[in-house]
Formats: sequence, C-alpha cells, structure tokens
Amino acid sequence: MEDERSFSDICGGRLALQRRYYSPSCREFCLSCPRLSLRSLTAVTCTVWLAAYGLFSLCENSMILSAAIFITLLGLLGYLHFVKIDQETLLIIDSLGIQMTSSYASGKESTTFIEMGKVKDIVINEAIYMQKVIYYLCILLKDPVEPHGISQVVPVFQSAKPRLDCLIEVYRSCQEILAQQKATSTNP
Repeated sequence: MEDERSFSDICGGRLALQRRYYSPSCREFCLSCPRLSLRSLTAVTCTVWLAAYGLFSLCENSMILSAAIFITLLGLLGYLHFVKIDQETLLIIDSLGIQMTSSYASGKESTTFIEMGKVKDIVINEAIYMQKVIYYLCILLKDPVEPHGISQVVPVFQSAKPRLDCLIEVYRSCQEILAQQKATSTNP
C-alpha cells in the first residue's frame, strides 16, 4: 500500500511524504524536496557573470570572463553533487534495522544502516534553529556499556527539515513497528 501527502518544511516550502507499507513489520517513508529552481539558478549565474563582465570592462582581461564561467560551472556541479538533496528515505524493518538514504540532485546516494539491536528508541526532539524552535525525528542508539544509557543520537530527515505534523506521522508508524519488535523479542 502506498500513499502520498503534502506537508511543508520549517521555512514554508513544499514537501511530499510518500508512505509505503510493504508488510506490518516493514515501512518506508520518502520525503521529497522541490527540485532546483531554474529562476534561482539563472539569477545566480547572471549575477556572477555580470560582476565578471564589470571587472572585464575595467581591466580588459579576458581571463576574468573565462574564470567566471569556469567557477560558476564548478560551483553548480559541486552544489548538485554535495549539497542539494532531492529525497530522503527512511526504511524500517522490525527484525533487521533502519536504513536512511539521501539522494542528491546529481544522482549520488548516501546510505546509512543501523541494526535494530542497536536502536533504543525513535523520538521527536526539539532544537533552537535561527531563533525558532524546530522539531526533528531522531534515533536513539543503545550504549553498549550501560544498558539504560544512550550512546548516540542520529537525526533523520536533516536536509528536508519537515514540520511537526509530518514528523508525527512518521513517528507513530515507527513506534508501531518498534512496539511490535519489542513484543516479539520478549515473547519467543
């Protein structure tokens, strides 16, 4: 079963949440951000090139124009490959673990897997960001030394920064799977 709902991020931008239910113990959540705007790309490119043309007219050195074109292209490629994330995915399987995948605008993917035995809980936490209180979903990892302690906090959906209503939907679904996993691990 699959459904899609629209939400907004902390800045008011559009986000699309796709929920896929493969089985009662396996669910996937994909948060998609808007693609790179052609308008903003054109504005940045024109600004850099106009500044370079202004310097060229003062210095009359054609290397300035060539350098501006080269720097703009390198900057755009770097932004698409290392910064702009189009989609973030959270896949949770109760007997296996949690997989988080970030898909960049260039097609590059970054995946992190956490074994279910290391997961203590999934919570919604709050933080202060740019003079606002924001909420984020995070995975609490068990401390191997102290059984009741937490060794690490792993944030989820770092790039998309969805609002609380979206996080609550993902949180409830994850808690269902964690409760089911804890029930099966205590009752052999």
